[in-house]
Amino acid sequence: VQLVESGGGLVQPGGSLRLSCAASGYSYSSYCMAWFRQAPGKERERVATIDTDGSTSYADSVKGRFTISQANAKNTLYLQINSLKPDDTAMYYCAARRVFQPGVCWTYVSAHWYSNWGQGTQVTVTS
Repeated sequence: VQLVESGGGLVQPGGSLRLSCAASGYSYSSYCMAWFRQAPGKERERVATIDTDGSTSYADSVKGRFTISQANAKNTLYLQINSLKPDDTAMYYCAARRVFQPGVCWTYVSAHWYSNWGQGTQVTVTS
C-alpha cells in the first residue's frame, strides 16, 4: 500500500483546508483508513478513522470540525478541516491497516496498529 498526502498549508484561525491522500495497492473494502497528526514534541494522535463499511469515528478534540471521507473509485481519502485553531498545527498523516471484518476500525486509535503510512502534509494555523 502506497499513500501520498497533499493539501496542507498555512491558514488563519477559523479557516478551512481539505487534505487528500492518494492510495494505491489496496482495496477500500479491506483496509481501515485513518488520519493522524503529530505536533512537535508530541505523540502521533489519531484524529479520524473510516471503516470498510463507511462508518467513521473521530477524536473528541476534532468532532464537529473535521470530516473524513473517501472516494472509492479514485482511491482517495480526504480530511475536511473547518474552524481551524492554532492547536491544529501539526504534520498530518494518512494511514492504512488491513482488516478482515467491518466495524472494528474505531478501536484502532494508536499509531502502532497501522503499518502503512504516507510522508505527511504540514498544516500550520497562525494569524
